Amino acid sequence: MLVRLNNAPRPFGWGSEHLIADLMGRPAAGPEAEVWFGDHPADPADVEDGTGRTLDAWIRDETGGERLPYLLKILAARQSLSIQAHPTREQAREGYAAERGLPADAPHNYADDNHKPEMIVSLCDEFVALCGLRDIARTRELLAGLGEAAAPLYERIVDDASLADAIGWLLSGRAQHVVDAISDALADAVSDAFGAEFDNARRNAADFPGDPGIVVGLLMNLKTLGYGEALFLRAGQLHAYQSGIGIEIMAASDNVMRGGLTPKHIDVAELMRVLEPVSGDVSLVEPVPVERGFDEYPVDIDDFRLLRARLGADGTAAAALAGPAIVLSVSGSARVAAGSASIDITPGAAAFVSGEESVEITGSGEVFLAQPGG
Repeated sequence: MLVRLNNAPRPFGWGSEHLIADLMGRPAAGPEAEVWFGDHPADPADVEDGTGRTLDAWIRDETGGERLPYLLKILAARQSLSIQAHPTREQAREGYAAERGLPADAPHNYADDNHKPEMIVSLCDEFVALCGLRDIARTRELLAGLGEAAAPLYERIVDDASLADAIGWLLSGRAQHVVDAISDALADAVSDAFGAEFDNARRNAADFPGDPGIVVGLLMNLKTLGYGEALFLRAGQLHAYQSGIGIEIMAASDNVMRGGLTPKHIDVAELMRVLEPVSGDVSLVEPVPVERGFDEYPVDIDDFRLLRARLGADGTAAAALAGPAIVLSVSGSARVAAGSASIDITPGAAAFVSGEESVEITGSGEVFLAQPGG
């Protein structure tokens, strides 16, 4: 079975005012942050078969199948998302169960009982992200460059355990004087080694004045992804996308523990419970050729597998399927064929393939293929 999918962009305040519109080839319509392609109940995709159903209802009615194990998105940011980390499966099950008795209007950390490893693939020349905790020695060097303002933090951070404790201290409210002092020091800070980090922190300070996430972000790796480069973030890794447009795929979950750069609820204790307190660099995921016309972004995750095809004029790509799949167009014009059916998709639209052993893409441009991993 084969059906076309679409969805309305989610208008979060951090969203770009033009990147998603530009990809789709239409006029901008205000901040547009994410377009979800999946059956997650928070925002299931629309099925374009004339019935008005969303994908969750279509899967239930047409296949009787279980929910998709992954969620595919277009993400476009003009300013930082909240600094955040996601739980492991065990942590999510424990947290979700613990919150079942809370009143509906009380703050909740857990929307479901699933983990949320994720990967972002850049669709622009400069996709900027904060990801993971920087090597301790390098972080101490950065803090030393901020002088006396950062001395209380510099003295606290000597190893991974004390780095995690320092993050909890910054977010607790007890260190606001340090946050303010470092924010002031950033205004005139100059560094050959950390100029990009200081520039990024200044932007965050302008967007989120007084937010402890300004300083938490200075403890994280700053990465700039070129077009087609990918970043994988496992459960527990602190991260915050800063700017740019990309394709994001994740386990089908909406569990977020925030750690700054947001007006939303921050549960410091729960963040510290799920945080992976390990410093060091975060490597990019390199695509590798796997099937006719496709490259794969390989990660050791059961929930999802992500392939990409970049087709020249009248190109063809084909792949075997291990379960329900979504083919998403990001440029050009593509025809998706599975079984005896075929449909055309344009940038920003997708096709859902169910119950088929393989799929073939013809046309030109670039498409991503998401399916279960394993």
